[in-house]
Amino acid sequence: MPSTELLLAFLATTAIFAYIPGPAMLYAAAQTMARGRWSGLMASFGIHLGGYVHVFAAAAGLSVLFHAVPVLYMVVKFAGAAYLVWLGISLFRAKAQGIGELPGIEAKSGRRAFFESITVEVLNPKTAIFFVAFLPQFVDASAAFPVWLQFVLLGTIVNLMFSSADIVCVILAGVLITRLKRSSMAQRAMQRVGGGVLVGLGVHLAFQKS
Repeated sequence: MPSTELLLAFLATTAIFAYIPGPAMLYAAAQTMARGRWSGLMASFGIHLGGYVHVFAAAAGLSVLFHAVPVLYMVVKFAGAAYLVWLGISLFRAKAQGIGELPGIEAKSGRRAFFESITVEVLNPKTAIFFVAFLPQFVDASAAFPVWLQFVLLGTIVNLMFSSADIVCVILAGVLITRLKRSSMAQRAMQRVGGGVLVGLGVHLAFQKS
């Protein structure tokens, strides 16, 4: 593994990146506001699992394809953006579900948020580029562990730290929800806010410069 000094620098830098508000945190918060705390937690778990696709892709060198084939990057980028917009519109148009009053529906929404979040993260080329650009700065080619294993270990640490930030965001959003009245109007407002955030993230991803 890299030296102790390099690992400390890696942990400090990762923590800064993780706890700066970003798309994943906003996405998890939007799911929480639209569907409840459980759905937000399941969304965070889905994002976490989806992140491992990029970790192993980086370890295998597959993410370099995004640099070598710009068309592939654009295709994945717009596919992910379109999926986010579609999810946002679906939430925006959905009927109020009465969070906390209909546990069966909330459980179903949690499972749905989980699988949707995996797809969202896998279709996010920015994550792949981040791992390819960030992890090599802390990989030591002369270390006892092979480079691919260092990629996997460091990528796992990054993924765990980013997920911890997402969970904190979900908890804070959940606190906000519990302070709102359980009225259909309040529930409808939360769903619209959550849907609007997802649409905004999708549009931002589509038009953000590579």
